[in-house]
Amino acid sequence: MIGTIISAIVVGLIVGALARLVLPGKQNIGVIMTIILGALGSFIGSWLTYKLGYNNSNGGWEVIPFVVGIVVAAVLILGFVAATGRRTVKR
Repeated sequence: MIGTIISAIVVGLIVGALARLVLPGKQNIGVIMTIILGALGSFIGSWLTYKLGYNNSNGGWEVIPFVVGIVVAAVLILGFVAATGRRTVKR
């Protein structure tokens, strides 16, 4: 159980960070929210790819659910920034 929680946090951090890198500008959200939205995006992205018929028959690293998870996390981050009223800061 604790291993699952730790891996969800690590995957959430990686996916959330990559999603924020994909988005233009600087998002004004914290690390904890990045981890939460990244983990949620990873979960929803994996669920969507498997519901659409993806089957990893070669047993290797699942690239397609990972990429879809990054896209979903980016959408979630944009939605969070829009809902909280925080604007992106342009440099």
